[in-house]
Amino acid sequence: MEPDAIRRGERVPHGGETDRDLLDFSANTNPRTPDGVADVYTAALEDSRRYPDDDYPEFRAAAAEFVGCAPERVIPSPGGLAAIRLAMESVLESGDEALVPYPSFGEYAREVRLQGATPRFVRYDDLLDLGPTTLEPCALAVVCTPNNPTGNAVDPAALEAFAARCADANTTLLVDEAFLGFTDRPSMGRLERANVVVARSLTKLFGLPGLRAGFAVASGDRRDALETARRSWSLGTPAARVGTHCLRQDDFVRDTRERVADERDRLREALETRFDVHPSEAPYLLCDVGDRDVATVIADARAASVAVRDATTFRGLDSHIRVAVKDRAANDQLLSALGVRDADEGGDD
Repeated sequence: MEPDAIRRGERVPHGGETDRDLLDFSANTNPRTPDGVADVYTAALEDSRRYPDDDYPEFRAAAAEFVGCAPERVIPSPGGLAAIRLAMESVLESGDEALVPYPSFGEYAREVRLQGATPRFVRYDDLLDLGPTTLEPCALAVVCTPNNPTGNAVDPAALEAFAARCADANTTLLVDEAFLGFTDRPSMGRLERANVVVARSLTKLFGLPGLRAGFAVASGDRRDALETARRSWSLGTPAARVGTHCLRQDDFVRDTRERVADERDRLREALETRFDVHPSEAPYLLCDVGDRDVATVIADARAASVAVRDATTFRGLDSHIRVAVKDRAANDQLLSALGVRDADEGGDD
């Protein structure tokens, strides 16, 4: 990392409510976890008296099966953000440029700057249309699918075509698939493209954000660079064991996708009686509150014991909140806190 960039840098605001008395809709994590997690964690805690196997064979195998790639292409990391940083550290040099989508995850631009590089911001829905003139000066391009906070998922064929154009321009493509597990869309990790790095997070889909488990997928020289650069023992034993267990819970993943899709549709129908709601394939909805004061909307929800995400911290948004999709009872509490009638009840509030 670039020392001057570290001194000039600052933290990025995120969701995640520390007040345990509030129902947290500011963080997009599954409210449920797979059966057996506690038992796996307890057993792993005793084994944590020794260093983990730095090859992580079981974790790599489970992750590879989950995304559809060879195990040797999996690079374990303590969360998806760690995989993103590792990719940027291995690609970017001081003075480079990187294409960064907006509005999107704020850490992309921060991580680019920490390497001494410069983010070139592009609308998230324009990024895949860029041609050689824009791509060639850039060492890296970032795509988030589904995009955070809008919830748009990228068409796989369009993403593959963009990856090919990036390769022609000698641009590394970093695909953040932190929320892709909530959809049935295929991972870019299944394709062996030398210029593509995929970052995955386990903590959203499996409801364990404090565990810090994730991985990158890459091939060729890019894979070798990531494997060499990653920290030794990059996953603690509990994270590796629980992550391995979770990645093999196919029924849990299927049930989660179905529940989130059903509840997202119900929430959107209700929220649209009061806000402009962005279409989404993710476990969250972006809501434009219009001429209402965002701070007041957030404060009123907190007064009703619900925390929602202030989305004005995302570049390009100035009248938005983001809400997670949770279980039915919790979602009903969100609707009440936002002054919205449940869609099943009908009418406007």
